[in-house]
Amino acid sequence: MLLQLVLVGVYIVMYRGVADASISPMEKHEKEALYSAIQGFVGNEWNGSFLYPDPCGWTSIEGVSCDFSNGFWHVTDLTIGDLYDNSLRCSQAAEFTEHLFNLKHLKRLSFSNCFLSDQHKSIPISNWDSLANSLESLEFRSNPGLIGTIPTSFGYLKNLQSLVLLENGLKGEIPEALGNLTKLKRLVSAGNNFIGPIPTSLGRLTNLLILDTSRNFLSGALPVTIGDLSSLIKLDLSNNRLDGKLPGEIGGLKSLTLLDLSHNNFSDGLPETFQEMDSLEELVLSDNPIGDYVTRIQWRNMKNLEMLDLSNMGLKGNIPNSMTEMKKLRFLSLSNNILSGIIPSKFEKISTINALYLDGNDFTGKLEFSQRFYTKLRSRFRASGNVKLCLSLELTSTSHVPEGVQQCEQESTVDSKDSDSNLKNKYLSQNSHHIIASLGHSGHVVSHFTFCYVARIILMSLPWIVFL
Repeated sequence: MLLQLVLVGVYIVMYRGVADASISPMEKHEKEALYSAIQGFVGNEWNGSFLYPDPCGWTSIEGVSCDFSNGFWHVTDLTIGDLYDNSLRCSQAAEFTEHLFNLKHLKRLSFSNCFLSDQHKSIPISNWDSLANSLESLEFRSNPGLIGTIPTSFGYLKNLQSLVLLENGLKGEIPEALGNLTKLKRLVSAGNNFIGPIPTSLGRLTNLLILDTSRNFLSGALPVTIGDLSSLIKLDLSNNRLDGKLPGEIGGLKSLTLLDLSHNNFSDGLPETFQEMDSLEELVLSDNPIGDYVTRIQWRNMKNLEMLDLSNMGLKGNIPNSMTEMKKLRFLSLSNNILSGIIPSKFEKISTINALYLDGNDFTGKLEFSQRFYTKLRSRFRASGNVKLCLSLELTSTSHVPEGVQQCEQESTVDSKDSDSNLKNKYLSQNSHHIIASLGHSGHVVSHFTFCYVARIILMSLPWIVFL
């Protein structure tokens, strides 16, 4: 009886499942469009016949997700390529087909490790308007064989919130049309071959949280409209060929936590508005010919700053006290500049600091840090290449001291004189006792004057002794 009840229950569940599937299946034209689109990427041997009743039914497939609406299952996510355990891996003949744009309910579309370096495929330049009402995320990751330019038709994707074009073979200029994507929160175009300027139209993306165009060949000045991206929390423009003066409008990025402008050609000084970005946690400006005075900025105002890299920028002047008042600072590099003056010992009072690089400057005077500080930082403290900088003698004999810093010359001279004086006094003491003892006067101590007088009498008596 129990077994019969179980079988009846299973039958009811199966019947309801079949009934539900028959009542709310995928639309035929959408299923056919999905299968044809997938075959374009993975090959014709894939036919979906093993999926029952369809990719949205009981038998699903990695890389495809669905949502139920208006009485039907619709494909909302499609991930093509070698990503995690996805079974939709591209063939050598992978290509885009028009069937892809018949999936009108697509919200997320991703291609990863799909187009190899010898395939030379381009992103379709048309039909993107057919996905304008649905697509929210579009990603092309690690496709070295994906060449050509960014289609201007991307500008039709009015609901797009994430556009990722990471480490492909794309080239040409970043189109102004991307400024139409006003709902965009993430724009990543790093690791391609893009050239030309950063479009001024990107200033209209006021909902943008992440902008990363690093590792390209972008050139020209940073547009002043960059300051309009008031929601931005990450801005990475590093490793390009951008130049000119940094605009003061950059201080308008009040929500920014990371700013990386390293390895460009920015010049003509640092805008004082940097100090207004008090949410910054990481600031990297290294390897730009800025050529400014580091005292221009009130660094204490950047109270949340944890990482500051100002190396190789042609900076001049003394290290300001305000730089020692950043209470959360963990990493500071001022390497390879033209900084001078003494190195403030107040850096030791920043409890969070664990890396301090001051090498390759013109600092002078004596390092005043404690042995405990050097032991804490070890190789993460560098001060070599400062020819007029020195280290106390009492520290040079201990471990964990900075390499390439000489012993202070004044201490060395004093120590040498003291040593010579001690040796001289010891020599005189030993030899005066020896001479006096030979004359039978070893029982008392004589002065230096007496020693010289006795020696003179002995020398005057020598001719008479020889004559006799």
